[in-house]
Amino acid sequence: NKFLLDVILGTAVIDMYAKCGSIDSAREIFDRMRQKNVISWSAMIAAYGYHGQGKKALDLFPMMLSSRVLPNRITFVSLLYACSHTGLVEEGLRLFSSMWDDFAVRPDVKHYTCMVDLLGRAGRLDEALKLIESMSVEKDEGLWGALLGACRIHKNVDLAEMAAKSLLERQPQNPGHYVLLSNVYANAGRWQDVAKIRDLMTRRRLKKIPGWTWIEVENKIHQFSVGDSTHPQSEEIYRMLVTLSEKLELAGYIPDTNFELHDVDEEVKVGNLYSHSEKLAIAFGLIATPEGTHIRIMKNLRVCGDCHSFIKHVSAITRRVIIVRDANRFHHFEGGACSCRDYW
Repeated sequence: NKFLLDVILGTAVIDMYAKCGSIDSAREIFDRMRQKNVISWSAMIAAYGYHGQGKKALDLFPMMLSSRVLPNRITFVSLLYACSHTGLVEEGLRLFSSMWDDFAVRPDVKHYTCMVDLLGRAGRLDEALKLIESMSVEKDEGLWGALLGACRIHKNVDLAEMAAKSLLERQPQNPGHYVLLSNVYANAGRWQDVAKIRDLMTRRRLKKIPGWTWIEVENKIHQFSVGDSTHPQSEEIYRMLVTLSEKLELAGYIPDTNFELHDVDEEVKVGNLYSHSEKLAIAFGLIATPEGTHIRIMKNLRVCGDCHSFIKHVSAITRRVIIVRDANRFHHFEGGACSCRDYW
């Protein structure tokens, strides 16, 4: 069936461009498609979602309906995800209600997870908990992980402990759950509890997933870890960081040591922050690429708040567009601002 083949190929190309950080190219392909089905519409909505362009994702929905394409469960996951990553709480609540009432799509655990994430990110933790308690579908680790992540953002230790307990019952060998709870304790200054979590990880032979950042320059992949000094151009990279730090301080950047979750002196925390892997990759990108070109990096973990602020300032003083793909989404930095509007 040529129609189906064209749709499948077009959707695959949309997904490819979006996951490479080229959301505009993805939209160009989408607009050129003569025929679209629910999968291609959902793919474009999802692409806008993880690029932090929630309004554009929602704008596609009425266009989809006017094209006489009905949404399915994946469409609503994409829409609710876009709302949760852009802070569109009321819009998300309306979509969640309309799923069954208007389209006879029954919410499953993924939809509930998006709603918990949406409410939790917005600080409406009580509502998120009530939604979890009212669920008739089986809860999974993704749902509790969304709640624990929200507790980290809003520093709710009691609720974090409850979410972590459910997570560790389901996935006792996942080190990420221990690390997230440890971060909650560290933010609260509860260093004895941090030590207990680390001791528990040691006894269970679990290790924290190390953070890595990658950048491609001239068809070669360069990899960095925190404090990395193995790169052949390390001396140049650290000199660039010193130069950047001086300019950034004049521009108003202040290192946020709340994101250096170790019980050490403030001066040591600042030093550790400056050697985060994404900062090293960006410094290398500034050295190794022509002025004015985009810098694209990829990180296997979530970018921390201090690095997010750092990259915003770097994009302003260097007049570069910096595109960061972290574990959760894309961030497009330009002129001192990020596409996520500091909501991620």
